[in-house]
Amino acid sequence: MAKSSISFSCNECGASYGKWAGRCEACGAWNSIGEDAPLSTGPAKVALGAKRGATVQLTDLSGTEPMPPRVQSGNSELDRVLGGGLVPASAILLGGDPGIGKSTLLLQAAAAFAKAGQKCIYISGEEATAQIRMRAARLDLADAPMQLAADTNLRNILTTLDAERPNLVIIDSIQTMWADNVDSAPGSVSQVRAACHELVAYAKRSGCSVVLVGHVTKDGQIAGPRVVEHMVDTVLYFEGERDHQFRILRAVKNRFGPADEIGVFEMTGAGLAEVTNPSALFLSERDAPAPGSVVFAGIEGSRPLLCEVQALVASSPLATPRRSVVGWDSGRLAMILAVLDARCGIGFGGMDVYLNVAGGLRISEPAADLAVAAALISARQDHPIAADTIIFGEISLSGALRPVGQPDSRLREAEKLGFQAAITPSRVKLAGESGISVHKFDNLTGFIDQFFGTIDT
Repeated sequence: MAKSSISFSCNECGASYGKWAGRCEACGAWNSIGEDAPLSTGPAKVALGAKRGATVQLTDLSGTEPMPPRVQSGNSELDRVLGGGLVPASAILLGGDPGIGKSTLLLQAAAAFAKAGQKCIYISGEEATAQIRMRAARLDLADAPMQLAADTNLRNILTTLDAERPNLVIIDSIQTMWADNVDSAPGSVSQVRAACHELVAYAKRSGCSVVLVGHVTKDGQIAGPRVVEHMVDTVLYFEGERDHQFRILRAVKNRFGPADEIGVFEMTGAGLAEVTNPSALFLSERDAPAPGSVVFAGIEGSRPLLCEVQALVASSPLATPRRSVVGWDSGRLAMILAVLDARCGIGFGGMDVYLNVAGGLRISEPAADLAVAAALISARQDHPIAADTIIFGEISLSGALRPVGQPDSRLREAEKLGFQAAITPSRVKLAGESGISVHKFDNLTGFIDQFFGTIDT
């Protein structure tokens, strides 16, 4: 059994000693040295024991500290997702599917920050510097004053960063980095955790902003330990369908700004172009009113966003009808179908149901419930909703319509794009008057009766 260590400290100045003495050598006080009480109890190998550390400086809530300074990149969509700009000494984790455009986005971002006066270093563990130059030439970024490197040894990278002192460093990707003090292969859990810890510690110590690229699993989660997401300040996901030109940069965690903020980009031959008015772009391909087509007024972060929800209902030749969903939660669709069947008497048995959010957008807020239900009934009855109408509201399991947040922002965005009517829950609180005619309903049955009439079950 290990011998327990005993420590002594001066009651006047706090100096620590390994044994008792009558006089403190630090402050000269007599009979001021006493035995320290142990910080914790337990087994000797895991307990802190009696050895004491330095005291931590404490402050109160009334202290005023300036807001962290931010560096603007000039890309409004990127700055929006970051919370208003890049914060020094911050650690950012970016995830996304392979080939979605992560490296393109970060190369454009590094070039933008470099042109804004920041010293930027792009370190790739997956590509050679010649390949990065080829991409930069294709994106017309060859004249950007940034530096490149291709290495995976974490010790060499940190040594280089200590010598160069950049303002921004991009690591592409964290799964390729390896630390020589960790006995495991690159990409393993221990290597990813160790590399991320060292890079985040460097960011806090030096004031440099570090961006880490992370691969994702089949479920869309960042590969490696979940602790990586807890260590960084900001977690971003780059989303989109490969067959769509739109890409969504979504913040799922941000210590310096609103979470769930999105930035919309369009993939072009010259790289990623920012979309300043995504609502107009998502609705640009909308034709005349069609059955199953409904415009949903949603909120993504702090931004109101209008998108088209499309539904198709057809008789199924299969014993188990299909339920296909793109851009929405499939479990939420099952709940809406169950409510329509149990509370409204509208069944979808023996019918295939297809639901799609146009433009490759993915929505998750419950406010889309009423829009989805309207699209399903419209497709089932072959009865279109007016093209100048937006719909939003949450549906409870009882069939009642529940209010949602920020209704005024949703209506203002719709009015700006020329919409004339809105369908909302009756308990929605509106702060002021709008140029849109608002139709309010208490429950799903009242909405169906007014807009679709009697429905054959």
